[in-house]
Amino acid sequence: MVTWCPVWGHPDPSVPLQRLSLLLLLLLLSGPRPTPGMEDAAFPHMGESSQPPPRACPPRCSCPRADTVDCNGLDLQVFPDNITRAAQHLSLQNNQLQELPYNELSRLSSLRTLNLHNNLISSEGLPDEAFESLTQLQHIYVAHNKLSVAPQFLPRSLRVADLAANQVTEIFPLTFGEKPALRSVYLHNNQLSNAGLPPDAFHGSEAVVTLSLSSNRLSYLPPSLPPSLERLHLQNNFISKVPRGALSRQTHLRELYLQHNQLTDSGLDATTFSKLRHLEYLDLSHNQLASVPAALPRSLAVLHLGRNCIQWVEAARLRGARGLRYLLLQHNQLGATGLPAGALRPLRGLHTLHLYGNRLERVPLALPRRLRALVLPHNHVTALGARDLAGMPGLAELNLAYNRLVSAHVHRRAFRPLRALRSLDLAGNRLTRVPGGLPGGLHTLRLQRNQLRALEPELLAGLHELRELSLAHNHLRIGDIGPGTWHELQALQVLDLSHNELSFVPPDLPEALEELHLQGNRIGHVGSEAFLSTPRLRALFLRANRLHMTSIAPEAFLGLLHLSVVDTAGNPEQVLVQLPPTAPRQPRAGGS
Repeated sequence: MVTWCPVWGHPDPSVPLQRLSLLLLLLLLSGPRPTPGMEDAAFPHMGESSQPPPRACPPRCSCPRADTVDCNGLDLQVFPDNITRAAQHLSLQNNQLQELPYNELSRLSSLRTLNLHNNLISSEGLPDEAFESLTQLQHIYVAHNKLSVAPQFLPRSLRVADLAANQVTEIFPLTFGEKPALRSVYLHNNQLSNAGLPPDAFHGSEAVVTLSLSSNRLSYLPPSLPPSLERLHLQNNFISKVPRGALSRQTHLRELYLQHNQLTDSGLDATTFSKLRHLEYLDLSHNQLASVPAALPRSLAVLHLGRNCIQWVEAARLRGARGLRYLLLQHNQLGATGLPAGALRPLRGLHTLHLYGNRLERVPLALPRRLRALVLPHNHVTALGARDLAGMPGLAELNLAYNRLVSAHVHRRAFRPLRALRSLDLAGNRLTRVPGGLPGGLHTLRLQRNQLRALEPELLAGLHELRELSLAHNHLRIGDIGPGTWHELQALQVLDLSHNELSFVPPDLPEALEELHLQGNRIGHVGSEAFLSTPRLRALFLRANRLHMTSIAPEAFLGLLHLSVVDTAGNPEQVLVQLPPTAPRQPRAGGS
């Protein structure tokens, strides 16, 4: 008998081929299962049980999603390799990169967001062709680097470009031009002059709504800006002129920032703002304007003219801006005749008028009736007549602090027409008594830094809603506070009597009081009944008085269950303070 030795590829001809196939199948089914992941290697056709390969991610970076690579703040000095080609969002901010290798960047053709904020990248380290292959890039952030010129080419797909806080002196036609989807461009805090901006810088980019060119070296408003602009930032430049027609196409503009420049009246003309029919916010503060600009649009809601050289407000200049809500004229040179009676009356919707730091000698007459806030501190106002405030029945805030008001020249009915008044600031004047006829709806009354020598109960009567009263830095003594002075102030929560001449805590303080300032007086003793009328007191300031170690009676704070701050620093001796057992404790230096 001849025996055949089975050899793979030469089967025994006496064994049918079907039998051999069946044997092989049984071996596969009965044998041990392969380890996970091995099925695909051995049998790539068995896809149903396959596992995805591990995702590549650069060392130390994180890849929270298949399309995101985050290498933020790793002090990287070299562009990381092993970035997946599928990356759509690459974050490399807060590193020390000095250059972008073209070969690495060109691989990442799927990128939509590239964040290179706060590195050391120079223009020499950024090849001209660096972004050519990034045809899907929408957001690029290269702020806070060392670029001296902008990239010559950025992708057509771009929507947001941030090159702020570099040293850029020049941009090119295709840096931001021919970008139909571009919406926002940030170039502030660079070194751009008008020569560095080509006339066709935004040609073909008709969707730009935000452009920031603030803190550069521009000497005039650049022409040929995108007509689609809604927000234009040009503050902190050297702009002395807006060329005629420079803003004639920007009819969608809503916000224009020109503060901190060198604009004079001759740098503007009657047409400068006339075409901006959607303009709502215009900031011309910190310039050298001597008058209010002409032909302001009706849509304007906020006009900021502070810190100029305006000596006179001409009514005709504001007649067109009938929609104005906020007019800021602080720190100009408005004198006795600087704001003629009725000059602002056409502004029927005016809400707030700021006149801080001028030379006005009286409250302007015939102001808009709907005015809600009149801010007039640091002027030369010496008197208030019976009718000076009568034309503003809706006034809620009046600030006349640091003027030259004396009690003899404040009419007893000066404040009576102001029934809606909630805040009155008369600090820093020369008043010797509280004005009479105060509106009953007052919430805040500030009389600090005057020359008050008496508090008369009848002058505070009727102030049932008063919540805050400041009488600091006056000359009040205990004997100057008449009996019943606090009786009707039942809503008072904050009382400041600091820096007066009080020798002890005033009696019969309001029950609602939560905060009491008595620092800088002459208080040498606090008796056991000092705070019986103020059970809600939370904070008490007694520093810089004449208190000694045992000057405060042990029972003084017994009923003050909410008291958490007692400040007794700056007294001749450290004062022992014993809070009630249930009171919350917040230790303060020199106190408890």
